[in-house]
Amino acid sequence: QVQLVESGGGLVQAGGSLRLSCAASRSIFSMSAMGWYRQAPGKQRELVARLTSGNSTNYADSVKGRFTISRDNDKNTAYLQMNSLKPEDTAVYYCNGIMASPPVLVYWGQGTQVIVAS
Repeated sequence: QVQLVESGGGLVQAGGSLRLSCAASRSIFSMSAMGWYRQAPGKQRELVARLTSGNSTNYADSVKGRFTISRDNDKNTAYLQMNSLKPEDTAVYYCNGIMASPPVLVYWGQGTQVIVAS
């Protein structure tokens, strides 16, 4: 079992930056992918960014060029650097980890709130 704990959310003005962190209770080296999702009020949870163990990334079109996902295996932590924030980025952001070795295991954090004021 792996616990994921997000931090770094908060209130920021439009155009500002935040860095979210996702600390894992044990090594993330074996995670095949780490990702960030978000859920805005009244909307479905959506993928924001994903980083595989092979260092492949994919981003939602709405955040490309503004957000960057990274991971530090030595610190068992994944990050989401968010720049040029917009009010539409307001959501609860969730960290996600996938261990692909059978069985496939998916882990979620409890979420961290990001509010972008216009």
